[in-house]
Amino acid sequence: MIKALIFDFDGIIIDSESPELKVWQEVFAEQGRELGFDLWADLVGRPRTHFDLYSYFHQHINPAVDIDALRKERRARVIALTEAQPVLPGVHEYLRGASGMGLKVGLASSSSGGHVRGHLARLDLLGYFHTTKCFEDTQTHKPEPGPYQAVLDDLGVAPNEAVAFEDSPNGVASAQAAGIFCVAVPNPVTCHLPLDHADHRIESLAEEALEHILARANGAKQK
Repeated sequence: MIKALIFDFDGIIIDSESPELKVWQEVFAEQGRELGFDLWADLVGRPRTHFDLYSYFHQHINPAVDIDALRKERRARVIALTEAQPVLPGVHEYLRGASGMGLKVGLASSSSGGHVRGHLARLDLLGYFHTTKCFEDTQTHKPEPGPYQAVLDDLGVAPNEAVAFEDSPNGVASAQAAGIFCVAVPNPVTCHLPLDHADHRIESLAEEALEHILARANGAKQK
């Protein structure tokens, strides 16, 4: 039987993907240039160390830019937009449902612990999670299985006893590489990305009851 749920953060708990993309698009547009979606698509779900977009901007868009000033200004704009984002539909219901069923709840993210745990605490959601693994907590990152394996270890459950919820191709690949049944829940950014490799897809956590997801995962194990 399924004993644990493991959530991604960005794009699953709140739509923090859209503010990130919006602000970078604005930064490029201010220079009369366009940020290609193909470039952005490869970054979604990965840690920021995978590709330095600031260096790219400096080398290819505006060699005269003050990187430190740009970083400070851009982050302030992103934070303001992100803090205005509501908890995504169905999240509260899934977390309360998991608690009521006695399921363990974990989180696996490529973002920093300060970002993830800070927002979870601000939204009064941190108490639902038995463990959170963020960028600095693992040696490898999505799409590698390391983050999910670390959560499984902390929760004391086997891969076939968990269900993961991801919004990006890299996240789905990470969960599946760890052997976990993965549900894709795209957001306005990742809905344009290929998610067919997920075990199941819903457009929102509000679309399908948690009990149905658990039944799907348990059924998949028996095939």
